[in-house]
Amino acid sequence: MSEPSAPAATPAAASAEALRHFEARLTFETDCWDTHDGLSRGATDFVLLDVRSPQLYAEGHVPGAINLPHGKITERRMAEWAGDTLFVVYCAGPHCNGANKAAVRLARLGRPVKEMIGGVTGWIDEGFGLATGPEPDTVANVERA
Repeated sequence: MSEPSAPAATPAAASAEALRHFEARLTFETDCWDTHDGLSRGATDFVLLDVRSPQLYAEGHVPGAINLPHGKITERRMAEWAGDTLFVVYCAGPHCNGANKAAVRLARLGRPVKEMIGGVTGWIDEGFGLATGPEPDTVANVERA
């Protein structure tokens, strides 16, 4: 009898435990595809924050995203939005923890927050275009270009 493969070496969680885990992850994360779909439909039930530097934002960002570097997320700055506003945060991608830092700051301020997994890297991997310049622009404008 051969040894089990790496994926099978550790038994999978019981189905009920796996269900709790994966349902919980959806409360913390969204993905590029779902974010793009929401933006394309003109969703107003979340605010997309690019938490990288203004320079990186200007070089290329998700259309519709507002630039707010994670270090500038303060109670005073967030007062511009209603307390129940859902914020979706992203940074460069899986190799960057800026979105995580932003999510921590927002959660400490009592704000609803999700991370857009994949960040800019994931957005590009999905085939979606980036906007350039210092303003948010829209998905529709970028896709027509």
